[in-house]
Amino acid sequence: MSILRAGDERFHYSDGSHRWIPPGPDCDQEVWDEQVRQHKHQHLRNERPKVRLRHLV
Repeated sequence: MSILRAGDERFHYSDGSHRWIPPGPDCDQEVWDEQVRQHKHQHLRNERPKVRLRHLV
């Protein structure tokens, strides 16, 4: 599960789902979509476990 950081509120509804509708009429939908995609990518980057691989010989 990801952690909401300060400033993430604008990308989420109260139930934690992502907000794909722009926050206001002056916000371009395509720009907002890209911001949400980048925000979701940031979640994924922070959720990936860091695994140390060892080669067995």
